[in-house]
Amino acid sequence: MSSTILNRIEEASKFIGKTWPLYTFVASNPLSGYENLSFKEAVGLAQKHFGSNAFPEAKLYRKAMENGDIDKAVLSSLLKENGFSESSEVYLKLLESQEFIEELNKNHTLDRIMAKWLSAFMDEGLAEWEIPYKSEGFYTAWRLLVIYDSEIGLTTLKDIPKSSAETLELLLKDYSENDYKDIFTYHLTALPGWTGYINHREQSNSDWQQEYRIDLADYLAVRLWTAKKLNLSFLPDTKNESANTKIPRLQYIWLKAWEETWQKQLIHTLESKSIDIETTDQVDASIPDAQMVFCIDTRSELIRRHVESNGNYETFGYAGFFGIVMDYKSLADDFTRKSCPPIVNSAYVVTEMAQNGKKEQYSAYGKKNEVKNFGDYFLKRMKNMLPSAFGYVEGSGFYYGLSLIARTLAPGIIYRKRQKNASKMESICQTNINKMVREDESSLGISLEEKVGIVKSAFDLMGWKKFAPLVVFVGHGSHSANNPFGSSLDCGACAASPGRHNARMLAKLANLPEVRMALSKTHAIDIPESTLFIGAEHNTTTDDIVLFDSEAPESFAQLINDLKENLSKAQQTATENRLGFKGSSVSKSQQKANNWAETRPEWGLAKNAGFIVAPRSLTKNSNLDSRCFLHSYDWEMDTEGKALEGIMQGPMVVTQWINNHYYFSTVDNILYGGGTKITHNIVGKFGVVQGNGGDLKMGLPLQSLYRTDEDMYHEPLRLSVIIQAPVNRVTDILARNSQLKTLLDNEWIYVLVMEPKQKNVIFKYSEGLKWEMMSNNILNTSIKTPNESELVLT
Repeated sequence: MSSTILNRIEEASKFIGKTWPLYTFVASNPLSGYENLSFKEAVGLAQKHFGSNAFPEAKLYRKAMENGDIDKAVLSSLLKENGFSESSEVYLKLLESQEFIEELNKNHTLDRIMAKWLSAFMDEGLAEWEIPYKSEGFYTAWRLLVIYDSEIGLTTLKDIPKSSAETLELLLKDYSENDYKDIFTYHLTALPGWTGYINHREQSNSDWQQEYRIDLADYLAVRLWTAKKLNLSFLPDTKNESANTKIPRLQYIWLKAWEETWQKQLIHTLESKSIDIETTDQVDASIPDAQMVFCIDTRSELIRRHVESNGNYETFGYAGFFGIVMDYKSLADDFTRKSCPPIVNSAYVVTEMAQNGKKEQYSAYGKKNEVKNFGDYFLKRMKNMLPSAFGYVEGSGFYYGLSLIARTLAPGIIYRKRQKNASKMESICQTNINKMVREDESSLGISLEEKVGIVKSAFDLMGWKKFAPLVVFVGHGSHSANNPFGSSLDCGACAASPGRHNARMLAKLANLPEVRMALSKTHAIDIPESTLFIGAEHNTTTDDIVLFDSEAPESFAQLINDLKENLSKAQQTATENRLGFKGSSVSKSQQKANNWAETRPEWGLAKNAGFIVAPRSLTKNSNLDSRCFLHSYDWEMDTEGKALEGIMQGPMVVTQWINNHYYFSTVDNILYGGGTKITHNIVGKFGVVQGNGGDLKMGLPLQSLYRTDEDMYHEPLRLSVIIQAPVNRVTDILARNSQLKTLLDNEWIYVLVMEPKQKNVIFKYSEGLKWEMMSNNILNTSIKTPNESELVLT
């Protein structure tokens, strides 16, 4: 294949994102390839490519105004700044008068045929019968089988080149090289869900990809050959662009007004509760009974408030993979899954081993799992094999009926029964960490230096000053039934896996005597001998927190029992707060977790709009309504700014992914989202389609974002980041990290800095490393940040 064709495919591929599989449904920006453009330019170009909506519907703006979520003064000011002199009501009615005209898809037949071939080839174990020639790769398998496809028309093997390279060369010979990128973009963006999943398989080089190869060149060769056979154009129709440019400008102004109003409200909350930097030394320095480290996830904000109000406890926020870039090999099914952010490569693999004195229980657990796994496999084969399927259904229907009745009428009771044994593995196992297997490595063990580095990094990023007798690292996961999108409710920092194993692993490392000694000698971090670290898991559906305390010394029994009792109280008050009623709120949450007809087991990260990087003292007394990610950070301890730089490079980027995933899934749920759950069909174990075919859904379903088909729950706002740190420190970090500066300059994300040296005055970033001071929540001055020695903020 010519380098020109390969280069044009690479350029065109930037316009599609990555579609993550259901089993690791990671939130990501569907327009990540457009981030080098401003947000306004990007959504306009995406609308051209995908035919998508880019902004909230006018009715959502109307409702936001009625609810007071859009400040009319802010809106009026923005309208005047942009040359609109009429009242906001006049322009809102103009937006409401716009009708979306759905155009006929001229490539419907082509799209349907491609979806058929892709679902057959890319199947990951759902189908009982595998497509022939699958191990030969997508193009070869298609070439050998398409001669039997009646939808294509009469064809023979000699009519089809033997490789995708030859096919593309042949089909494009009559086109100018200048047309290549347009052709490839047009056909890649026709099915962005499917091509996004090809992108994911290529870049992740998953086990399925290694065994059954498919790439975008193969896809394009098959699609263009099929298009030619169906007499369809390779290039899109050239349209006379006569759209009213006033509409997207107004839509953007309304979005900005909504976002600025949210920022005003958040700043008001923080300013009324913030602690003046000059008085922090007078803060009560007593040691709490326990310290708990939660994920920065917005759902942690709720439970942290209720934990703190039910005892002498201090909480921290830290990315939920707890700084361990690892894969986890499950003892339950022997599968290895990523358990750290998708943007980093795993350096370690964590496995399970028997605790001291529990080898017999460990062995018995393994044998029990083998029997269970065989039973599951046997039942599946009985249901799906043709010779046994009908007899099996006839014979077992009565028992399945009883099961369905029980799951429908008493989901909570069944859930509680199952949960009694849910943490059995953690009571007999301990985590074991090794390096990822490499061909050039004979030793897999992890060095003391690496263990110390993992623990120290956690303490540095959180600004840890003192240690309680009990320190709990709390990962999180979600429980739901009959939910293809279940992994989207787990920990995003753990690649949509539960964070319990990372929490257990960090606790084990922090308890090692040699690690503590090295931390003290080398880094002046003194952990008292009386401090114990343990792992835990927060169930975000029920707000239950399970402590993995089976290895805790007897001397900690009373402290742990007190904590468990108070966590139970926190669960009660948290579920009452979240679900909106008292009394049986815990029972209600358990029903939602195990109800096979429940479309909204929990709201996940819906309503996320802010990311606060600051000490807990800044937010502790505020109810942020589970709308903010919270990362602990102490600017005074981070003298060189390295911890803040790590937070901005990692968690800030990931939260921007999450925020944009929710934004675009809300504004266009059909294209960027998952559509309604009601008509979902699972494809190949990795995705869903709406109805019986079409494009692979790449975002969140309607029920994760809306209360009803019309009533919005998630508010589609871009992420506002508030950092308590010196302005010059943030400026230096942005100057060193062009990719972060690009995100800010192009308005994919907002950054506001709370300047502790100037009594927490707020400065808002604007393009070109400039900062605008916000006084009374109104932008009133613009400054170019000088060097640190010149910095004088007024």
